[in-house]
Amino acid sequence: MGLWDFVKTELIDIIQWLDETGDTMVWRFDGHDNEIKNGAQLIVRPGQAAVFVNQGQVADVFPPGRYELRTQNLPLLSTLLGWKYGFDSPFKAEVFFVATKQFTDQKWGTKSPVMMRDAEFGPVRIRAFGTYVVRVVEPAKFIAQIVGTNSAFTTGDVDDQLRSLVTSRFVDAVAEAKVPVLDLASRYDEIGAQIRGKMAADFGEWGIELTQFVIENIALPEEVEKALDKRSSMGVIGDLNRYAQFQTAESIPLAAQNPGGPAGQGMGMAMGWAMGQQMAGQLGQQMGGAAAPGGPPPLPQAAAYYIAVEGKQSGPHGMDELRQHASAGALTPDTLVWKQGMPAWTPAAGVGDLASLFAAVPPPLPPH
Repeated sequence: MGLWDFVKTELIDIIQWLDETGDTMVWRFDGHDNEIKNGAQLIVRPGQAAVFVNQGQVADVFPPGRYELRTQNLPLLSTLLGWKYGFDSPFKAEVFFVATKQFTDQKWGTKSPVMMRDAEFGPVRIRAFGTYVVRVVEPAKFIAQIVGTNSAFTTGDVDDQLRSLVTSRFVDAVAEAKVPVLDLASRYDEIGAQIRGKMAADFGEWGIELTQFVIENIALPEEVEKALDKRSSMGVIGDLNRYAQFQTAESIPLAAQNPGGPAGQGMGMAMGWAMGQQMAGQLGQQMGGAAAPGGPPPLPQAAAYYIAVEGKQSGPHGMDELRQHASAGALTPDTLVWKQGMPAWTPAAGVGDLASLFAAVPPPLPPH
């Protein structure tokens, strides 16, 4: 093999990238001293783009396809290398393959709790996490802004930077939404869309597009969640008296299985107390609100009467009012009266409670 034959074998004549990692965003093609053979074949597969770089300057970008590298295919690189009339000799250039597919299931989350003000609970701390999907839409810009001279660049290399940006935009979106903490779960899609819109310009500066942003959970501190659980439990229980009766009924079979044990004895005392309270309440209801045994009897209620005055019903009147009517002559022994429990209207003189009202009334004056 002659010297020229050896040199020709060292030149790059096929340029391609087969990715088996799944998370590589950029890969630099490594050849012998980066010398590319005139007329070499460039193969760019679907979901890829090939970027030629000369001495740190981004030149030509190739979408998916098969290319024979000639002057007409490399206009920017030809200008940088000073090829005015084409070239026949090998040339040096770095070739970066950029994955333009969508990188799914990228994780994000708040590194530390985020403080926000809630209308119901006041200042609260929340944590959030979820996933997002990105893809490179401007390979040349992505290499210039993010990759630099790295020979390989994965999603892990950009994770921290993207996560910090996502967290910042998340806090802004939640604050602007002014959604109560307890209602955040029903607004995940809306808040996620707002965050995606806010980050579009930021990602665009790197040549990246944020195609999807998902909020999986927004969590409160553990102590706050426990307090909310207790509050929810009280709402579910409702009537405490009925809940106590239910608990007592549920414990009866357990106590019956071990009547002699401490649990059975204690349960028996609790059951006796609960049953006693229940019986006392029912007895009080049956007595119509009467006083409990051992207490004073209820105060007697004064009778109230209706009276018929000039064919019209008036009242009810208490005894003091009736006494005044009798003194004024508006109530006479013949006036019809009625009260609760009487079968019919009766002259006042025939009612025992009212007979005394007329004993002290003087008879009419005799005529002169």
